[in-house]
Amino acid sequence: MKCTLRTTRLRLAEPLRISRSTTTARHAVVLSVEHQGLHGHGEAVTSVYYGLDTATLRQCLHRSAHALARFPDPETALAALPDTAPGTPPAVTAAVESALLDLAGRRAGQPVHRLLGAAASPAAATARTIGITAPPHAAALATRLAERGFTVLKLKAGTTDPEDDLARVRAVRAAAPGVRLLLDPNGGWSPSAAPRLLGRFAELGVEAVEQPVPPGDPEGLARLAARSPLPVVADEDAVSYEDAARLAGRVHGINVKLPKCGGPGAALRIAALIAGSGTDLMLGCLTASSLGLAPAVHLADRARWTDLDGHLLLAHDPWTGIGGDDGTVRAAALPGLGVRPNPPLDPDEERP
Repeated sequence: MKCTLRTTRLRLAEPLRISRSTTTARHAVVLSVEHQGLHGHGEAVTSVYYGLDTATLRQCLHRSAHALARFPDPETALAALPDTAPGTPPAVTAAVESALLDLAGRRAGQPVHRLLGAAASPAAATARTIGITAPPHAAALATRLAERGFTVLKLKAGTTDPEDDLARVRAVRAAAPGVRLLLDPNGGWSPSAAPRLLGRFAELGVEAVEQPVPPGDPEGLARLAARSPLPVVADEDAVSYEDAARLAGRVHGINVKLPKCGGPGAALRIAALIAGSGTDLMLGCLTASSLGLAPAVHLADRARWTDLDGHLLLAHDPWTGIGGDDGTVRAAALPGLGVRPNPPLDPDEERP
């Protein structure tokens, strides 16, 4: 098998502010794997939080590409994961597995969700993220999104003044009274303030809250969930399978992101682990293209909450094929991941 790498810049349509940072753009490194004239693609994106810059991603993907060269076909390589390149960051393993699944699906004439055990093409209502912004702007966004068909909105929170977050939720609730609301402070609440804030947001009809307190104390998160008036979903405190095992049955949900856990296979192992434990699966994402989001969309039928809108935050998505503009992401019935390059808006823009 032959591998190539390509780096592209993903610019957000507007800055996304969360409790710990503001994002305006990130880079995506695309791994393409070729075998007998067919190609599979996977994507890894930069992340300051996870310590992944462009150079690190390219270096790790280059090592993984070198390791893939010894396998005769993608099916054999998939069976060897995650041992293809020990010590590889989960985001890189996820990109490698995605490229191999895409190629294996194309070779078999089957969509990836069939390779992963789903009979029908998954489709799910995705949450659409609204960053930390002024309440009137958040309300205007909520109105437009509801009109387009979004039924779930996720509001970022965790400002220094909780009243600001409360005002934003009230504004969005008034502007789009029929939508379901999720809240994500990204660990921005203190453990002492969190119980009171959970109660106040429950009164406003928030459905669930992701990682309300700083990561690093999963036992404290579990104790908070045990007395919370609304579901608490672990995110930054639930990175690996071992993290999920520690929290299964003790929080109401776990946000599984493929770049965080290591790919579709790892996500399925976590889903099997928590099944029946009282902890539900949330599928989340980083800001990425449709290529980066597509593997998770092929798993969307397994989740209680679906938050796969990273491609919808971009000024221009270099790939297309999973939808989402109407509030619903859909896995294509085409072979592989079912995505294809999206013509650039600017003729001078680099194609993927």
